[in-house]
Amino acid sequence: MEQFIDPKTLARVKDMPLIAKTVADGFLHGLHQSRQRGVGIEFSQYRPYGDGDDLSRIDWKLFARSDRYFVREAERESEIAVWFVLDASASMAIASDVTTSGKTPWTKLDYAAHLVAVLSYLAYRQGDRIGFMALSSDRQHVVPLGGGEQHWSSILLELARVKPGAVFPGKEMVGTLLRSLQQPGMIIMVSDFFERADELLGFTQSLAGSKTEVSAIQLKTSDELAFPYKGAVRFEDAESGEQVLVSARNAKQFYHDAYAEFQAGLEAALLKQSADLTSINIDEPMDQAMYDFLKNRGKVVR
Repeated sequence: MEQFIDPKTLARVKDMPLIAKTVADGFLHGLHQSRQRGVGIEFSQYRPYGDGDDLSRIDWKLFARSDRYFVREAERESEIAVWFVLDASASMAIASDVTTSGKTPWTKLDYAAHLVAVLSYLAYRQGDRIGFMALSSDRQHVVPLGGGEQHWSSILLELARVKPGAVFPGKEMVGTLLRSLQQPGMIIMVSDFFERADELLGFTQSLAGSKTEVSAIQLKTSDELAFPYKGAVRFEDAESGEQVLVSARNAKQFYHDAYAEFQAGLEAALLKQSADLTSINIDEPMDQAMYDFLKNRGKVVR
């Protein structure tokens, strides 16, 4: 697939609608160029125009961007309801690659907001109803299901208001919201899945078996994966405030073992709930992350 512009670079323009459309259009164009078919959450499929195809099926906007003719290969019979649920707890404020890049911090919440903006844009473009929730114990942001560009713009406005809170709320705080989600449709949950008890996996468990398809997107940073620290390092739990001073050399193997155990437990729990999981490094370009997400859902046909 053609490498696209890193959204971290695009984010400097501070224009989320422009970023979302640019990343989404580039992603779709990259799929077309690489001859990968099946472009979406259930995204409309395209193929090159051929003799005898109805001219009305040509996507003229895509032609304007690519200077090539594509026609819609398949149309779905009905819309679906797609909810985007964002974990807005304190651990999502962790910045990317701070120890090695020296660049402006790009937090998990920053990445998540842009990812939701892009995926919701693709969903609304194909005619789906979209809704949004960002949840923490401090505040719950909710945009109900709706369709069209104006509704998508409402989601972007709410995304811009989201700030990290303390922890992900327990079920007692979001009971009413859960009832909105426990309906036929699809839920895309974006989180790092760091939890104090079982508030996140308990939340996804509440959705299991409710005729709702759950897709989990787990966000990671390069630092979390590599543990590049040296010397004496003081770590602080983002949600509890607890601190610990360790020798990086002595702690590195213990950390990797603990992280592997955490990851295996997460994968097993979500598999038991029939939820698919995509793990994404926020320091890597978003177009590849989107492709991996769709591939995991079995929607990209080679």
